Amino acid sequence: MRHGGQVLVQALRANGVTRVFSVPGESFLAALDGLHDSGIANVVCRHEGGAAMMAEAAGKLSGRPGVAFVTRGPGATNASAGVHVAQQDSTPMILFVGQIARGDRDREAFQEVDYRAMFAPLAKWVAQIDQTDRIAEYVARAFHVAQSGRPGPVVLALPEDMLSDRTDSPDLPPARLPLAHVAPEAVQAVADALSSARRPLVVAGGSLWSQAAADDLARFAARWDLPVAVPFRRQDRMDNRLPQYVGDLGVGMNPALGAALAEADVILSLGSRLGDTLTDGYALMDPVRPHARIIHVHPDPDQLGRLWRADPGLVADPRAVVAALAKCEAPAPRWSEWRTRLRGAYEAWQTPRPTPGALRMEQVVTWLAGNLPADAIVTNGAGNYASFLHRYYRWQCFGTQLAPTSGSMGYGLPAAISASLAHPGRMVVCLAGDGCLQMTVNELSTAAQYGATPIVLVANNGRYGTIRMHQERHYPGRVSGTDLFNPDFAALARAYGGHGELVERDEDLAPAFERARLSGRLAVIELRLDPEALTPGATLTQTRHAALEKQA
Repeated sequence: MRHGGQVLVQALRANGVTRVFSVPGESFLAALDGLHDSGIANVVCRHEGGAAMMAEAAGKLSGRPGVAFVTRGPGATNASAGVHVAQQDSTPMILFVGQIARGDRDREAFQEVDYRAMFAPLAKWVAQIDQTDRIAEYVARAFHVAQSGRPGPVVLALPEDMLSDRTDSPDLPPARLPLAHVAPEAVQAVADALSSARRPLVVAGGSLWSQAAADDLARFAARWDLPVAVPFRRQDRMDNRLPQYVGDLGVGMNPALGAALAEADVILSLGSRLGDTLTDGYALMDPVRPHARIIHVHPDPDQLGRLWRADPGLVADPRAVVAALAKCEAPAPRWSEWRTRLRGAYEAWQTPRPTPGALRMEQVVTWLAGNLPADAIVTNGAGNYASFLHRYYRWQCFGTQLAPTSGSMGYGLPAAISASLAHPGRMVVCLAGDGCLQMTVNELSTAAQYGATPIVLVANNGRYGTIRMHQERHYPGRVSGTDLFNPDFAALARAYGGHGELVERDEDLAPAFERARLSGRLAVIELRLDPEALTPGATLTQTRHAALEKQA
């Protein structure tokens, strides 16, 4: 006879879980007891949002569900931010939430929440385990749902009395996903449709990807001489140095690439949903007035035909499809000039445009791109600082970009901690804004406790830069609610036992980064920026004057 917490943890072990992220609560004490001496590392975080984001990042890195435990009520509401990231980013993840005793349900008991109602729009599946002898069944299903079709988050509520009850129910074998098979005639249909193009564009996105898929895509694109773009924050789907790579579609995209999307006559989407961010709010591709033939490969059948008429549409794992396409014979080249033009526009977009100040973000990112190892993992959250990273950094390997396509602030540090724990031998660099970092800055304590060693670069301009940008565009000169008071970030790192430095000039970055690397500890380098530097393309004053002229 075992209590429910032991059954639950054994089910996690059976499914290959080696690390979970949590903030402890009295509602799942039996699960904590089950983790004791289980061999599964329990990384105790400082906030449930940070724990959920670390689990989501673990899912991104491994392709297997990241796992988090949080307590009932406020613990669950705090964790919802990470669940939302997993949903929009199609990341496999399982969140276990403590719950009140079953006998107190529907009495508005202490911290009672109906999790089915709360998480229904945020997760693929939400359930509550009410019978101890069904724990293994629910966990097996959770792992299957989180990874099947379009991956995503699952939430399971755990009533505390159910967890502490005992059962002699047997363990179940781990979840096994169905074998991926793509019929040769389906691949040929995709190849034939693509052969009809004069201005083709491949968009490789989604979360089902691998280094092998990146290599297959490179071979396919080279053989066919195809231009390949990626969606927002999926830039590690292909080596950016290759001549077939033409840039990323999304927030802050190259206008020339956006124009190419509108001009393309055949678009092959490999795993991407072709949604609003990629299409600039459907201004570049209008579902009401489609301008191109869409070849859509997606693992979720509900995505085909949701926005675009797929011609053809293929419900399949894009990794299997691109592997098959890499073996297809290419037609006589007709679009080499088109591909060359798009690559040229990407190269021109990569040329740094100077911004004000003695320390400039375009120089920071260009230095990182030229000096980080190819397998370095780079993380970020949300903010204008990230637009410099998207524009000037060149990703070379799959699994080296951790960033929320949902645009969630505070993501970069938890993701970097998760990556550093998963890959202690690799360099992990987090780029964060001063506002972005402070949403999860308490997780520096988690990094120090468990020996994570990311190098965090904090872009400090004293404001919520993205909102200030929009404010100046719509209400120029009327600053409201966007200024920040910041701590001494370097001193904060040292307070947690880490390495901290302040950098204020371009030439001081490289030696400061080397000292941070050699410290072998958590490190924070504060980048003190000129407040005039607003975006890669315009200063604060230029943005304001342009808005005033437009209003006049």
